[in-house]
Amino acid sequence: MRARSRAHSPTSLRALAVAAGAALLLAGCSQDPAESSGQGAPAGGKATTTLTVGVFGAFGLKEAGLYDEYTAQHPDVRIEQTSIERNENYYPQLLTHLGTGSGLADIQAVEVNNIAEITATQADKLVDLGKAPGVDKAAYLPWKWAQGTAKGGATVGLGTDIGPQGICYRKDLFAAAGLPTDRAAVGALWAGDWNKYLETGKAYKAKAGDGKAFVDSASGVMAAVTGGNAQRFYDDQGKVVYKTNPAVRGAFDLAARFASEGLSAKLQQFTPAWDQGFSNGNFATVSCPAWMLGYIQDKAGPEGKDKWDVASAPRPSNWGGSFLVVPKAGKHAQEAAKLAAWLTAPAQQAKLFEKRGSFPSASAAYKLPAVAGAHHPYFGDAPIGEIFARAAEGVPVTMVGPKDLVIAQNLADIGMLQVDQKGRSAQEGWDAAVAAIDNALDQ
Repeated sequence: MRARSRAHSPTSLRALAVAAGAALLLAGCSQDPAESSGQGAPAGGKATTTLTVGVFGAFGLKEAGLYDEYTAQHPDVRIEQTSIERNENYYPQLLTHLGTGSGLADIQAVEVNNIAEITATQADKLVDLGKAPGVDKAAYLPWKWAQGTAKGGATVGLGTDIGPQGICYRKDLFAAAGLPTDRAAVGALWAGDWNKYLETGKAYKAKAGDGKAFVDSASGVMAAVTGGNAQRFYDDQGKVVYKTNPAVRGAFDLAARFASEGLSAKLQQFTPAWDQGFSNGNFATVSCPAWMLGYIQDKAGPEGKDKWDVASAPRPSNWGGSFLVVPKAGKHAQEAAKLAAWLTAPAQQAKLFEKRGSFPSASAAYKLPAVAGAHHPYFGDAPIGEIFARAAEGVPVTMVGPKDLVIAQNLADIGMLQVDQKGRSAQEGWDAAVAAIDNALDQ
């Protein structure tokens, strides 16, 4: 069976909510009520334990049928899920409940940009899931496992999914510009070096028609380049170092060149204009984590089928992902740990990918048929399991800090956006971003 990538709404991009920038991009109502749903024992069974799961957005576990499968195997268990649509509303409530030790679900979801703060400040209030029955550290990507592990060695967060990146591209626009369209040949154009991606863009521009930019945005390039570095905004001591880290400044300056060279469509990601750009073919490439495939399919529509394809990124990079934690103050911590371990086991992660498009953080899942054999018919039948597994295994262990999202958001929306849309210099954009970040971090 072929895996289907889900079309994420901004609120379900668990990586920048979901993965990733989505927390910044959320649209929705002024009110954000929680929605509850439950799965119980099958007919004739007697559920004696009710386990509660707190998540944000359309997290996917319930939608993929995993709760139903678990309760069928454990007729004494009932699972009730509460979802708050937006992570920026969900996460502060989680911190408050952890602080008071009350109001907590038995299992809580944590978005990747919040996991560093959780492991640094809340680890003593969470169960060490690395010791839970059935959990095998070797089954998970080392860098994902490290993100959920506190300094004392307790692994308090088990990864659910990740966002390994490729480059999605328009075959018709590449052909019109005299570039190869075969995904292996396209990946070879920039293999190993993001600077080659820039040079490919310059070659594209030389022959492309007006109004058909090479990339969607300079900010998207910056995020992709930054996401492949072991050290980004914080060092391994938890100190903010983005100002002096050459990897961050290098990513900023490289992305700024996409703007200054006229290669960018100058769009802000996850806005209506960006969405429209997919359907109008306003740009030829976009940095593309696995979860974005469904988003592109949704926004480009039926007309985009077989026009889009996906190739390997210049270097492995990650954008997005989430975790499950089990508060010690929960009513059923021991049973909850068993459920969390089961939900994040390779077999269940493969099912989540197959049904919802969330790419597994458990590398042991990559050999399972649902992942290894996954192709995407919308993207020219691209072998997405193979492409994204290879990217995931190359991502370095990355230090994630408590204010990563604040720093990334200001670098993109304050700094790079001024370069991309207002024609400011890279230095002017950088200075504006630094000032905003200093203000946000009270520095």
